[in-house]
Amino acid sequence: MTFKNTKAFAQELDAKDVLKNYRSEFIFPQHNGKNVIYFTGNSLGLQPKIAKQYVDDVMNDWGNLAVEGHFYAQKPWWDYHERFANPLSKIVGAKPSEVTVMNTLTVNLHLLMVSFYRPTATRFKIICEEKAFPSDQYMFQSQVQSHGLDPKETIVEIKRREGEHNIRLEDVLATIASVGDELALVLIGGVNYYTGQVFDIKTITEAGHKAGAKVGWDLAHAAGNIKLQLHEWNVDFAAWCSYKYMNSGPGNASGCFIHEKHHHDKDLPRFAGWWGHNKARRFKMEPDFDPVQGADGWQISNLPILSLAPYLASVELFDAIGMDQLIAKRDTITAYLEFILHEIDKEVTSTFEIITPSNPSERASQLSVFLHGEGRPLFDYLMKNGVITDWREPNVIRLAPVPLYCSYEDMYDFGQILKQGILAIHQQ
Repeated sequence: MTFKNTKAFAQELDAKDVLKNYRSEFIFPQHNGKNVIYFTGNSLGLQPKIAKQYVDDVMNDWGNLAVEGHFYAQKPWWDYHERFANPLSKIVGAKPSEVTVMNTLTVNLHLLMVSFYRPTATRFKIICEEKAFPSDQYMFQSQVQSHGLDPKETIVEIKRREGEHNIRLEDVLATIASVGDELALVLIGGVNYYTGQVFDIKTITEAGHKAGAKVGWDLAHAAGNIKLQLHEWNVDFAAWCSYKYMNSGPGNASGCFIHEKHHHDKDLPRFAGWWGHNKARRFKMEPDFDPVQGADGWQISNLPILSLAPYLASVELFDAIGMDQLIAKRDTITAYLEFILHEIDKEVTSTFEIITPSNPSERASQLSVFLHGEGRPLFDYLMKNGVITDWREPNVIRLAPVPLYCSYEDMYDFGQILKQGILAIHQQ
């Protein structure tokens, strides 16, 4: 497609957009009486309008039924989480029995590492990517230390080459091969939070298994954003938050995947709790743990229904649309944003460096832009003029054109505001 940097062209794309009506299903912050241009769905998705109704339903059942809501609510609370199995399984490419919801992301990764990081005297090392999200780094360090190991000797980071912003697949595979028989676990972010790079989950998982390791994925920036086939790719485990691309609300519950090949392994350690106990016998209060067969067997506590309610509203929205349609628009609108950035770069005496891979197969709904010579004042200008974006040190703004609610006209308007901001700063 040949793009044009005009409002009329952007409006033409919007008119043809099969997802255009979903934009009205979300609540936008306002700036001077207009919707903001919202680029931070990779940090916190917008609120679906239907979410409030789902929360109100729980509140009404609580008020009208009190404890009896566990069994007699319109959506009974004791099996509320089971409503996620089918829609979530489609989003991440799993069997319904392989997914569940519980806790929050880093908590779940810690719990999953109890099962899948089992270091021995000879096989104990963990491979992760350089500049992983800080929470993952802290998790690795504390997990390793809990086993009496030295993080410096145990955690192996895959490095970027000098002068490059992204990690090469061949370097990931070479690192796995070099660690070899000492490798216990590969755990990488499916989409790097800083650069927006999408990793080849299938190939990396195969390489980790070939080396004799378990392979897990932090899908915080991947779930609801990229095409996933976790079961087919033979991933051992994964977890994701729900408040970014999945629009469930701030700090909300996490999703988990555990491959079915592990469901019947009674020797696999786990931290147990009563909500993971045999559902048919859960309320008999038996002393010995008998886990549910499936991912639900990793649950610990009964679930926060008020938190799950907006998440359920969102996953049902995803189920109605399907990931293929979302990804098709994602690719086009991200490419259009990339085009707009390059066009504005030509019009002003400034240089943008897009550090997200240019290959569409290696990126998703994010462009990370290095602002050479502009810096924080430009970010502040954007925020004051109705563009909500994200600043990352030392000099990067992250732009996430989420296909569910961002429009092509947003991309054009952003380009004009960006140009005005650069010119205003240069005149100071």
